[in-house]
Amino acid sequence: MQPLFIDHIVIIAKELERTERFYSVFLGEPEHRDAESVCFKVGETKLFFVLPYGDFEKTGKDSGSLNHLAFGVRTLNELRGFEGVLRKAGIQHSGVQLDKYGNKEFIWFDDPDGYRLEFYCRAAE
Repeated sequence: MQPLFIDHIVIIAKELERTERFYSVFLGEPEHRDAESVCFKVGETKLFFVLPYGDFEKTGKDSGSLNHLAFGVRTLNELRGFEGVLRKAGIQHSGVQLDKYGNKEFIWFDDPDGYRLEFYCRAAE
């Protein structure tokens, strides 16, 4: 299997416009923006800032949080290999699914502290 890389990170933002202005100062123009998210590219890693889902209290310094961390793989075969690793280790996971936004295959699972992790398939650019 090829080495993993950080494919993307998703962080919940309190105010997208303010977040975009702040990060644009040192990351340049975002690669993507819509009403619910903004995305910057840092090397090969995509850094998404998204509005919270559903009912979410938007006050206090701890109201923002990490949504999930995605480790990237380059091929579907590599993704299936990591699916086998998870299965062999007894780690519950989603199985291979298709990302409806990026149209890429991925597997999600949670670490022992409840942090969401993914293996995300993105071919070399």
